[in-house]
Amino acid sequence: MTTTKKSTSQKVAEDHLFAIAEASGKQFLFKVNRYYDLDRIKAKEKEKITLENILLISDKESVSVGKPYVKNAKIELEVISHKRDKKIIVYKMRPKKKTRRKMGHRQELTRVMVKSITIGKTSTKATPNKEASKKDTKS
Repeated sequence: MTTTKKSTSQKVAEDHLFAIAEASGKQFLFKVNRYYDLDRIKAKEKEKITLENILLISDKESVSVGKPYVKNAKIELEVISHKRDKKIIVYKMRPKKKTRRKMGHRQELTRVMVKSITIGKTSTKATPNKEASKKDTKS
């Protein structure tokens, strides 16, 4: 079941389509043609991933809220790279005892690019940049 409401704002923006989805145990706000760092996903670079746990989709005219998920909705992602986050320092100390422990941790991340957000039969796909297409024609 989904609830759909008409948007009250008259603001026309380039990034009017977005979705909130569950990924890596967290909720992210996804927009087309943007990249996000998720916890490490077992996928190779340039591989396509589909997220189907969509909680909310908003476009220019309406907002669809899932109970708990929006039916027939998906987000297509492309894995760009695997990387590691900045190091954080964990320091544990017991007062009045000579016990101290200093450790570091670096989180493993996967950088993904949102290619399209789809609900039902309609979809919004990423449009290639004009500069990128000019470079491809020169090669």
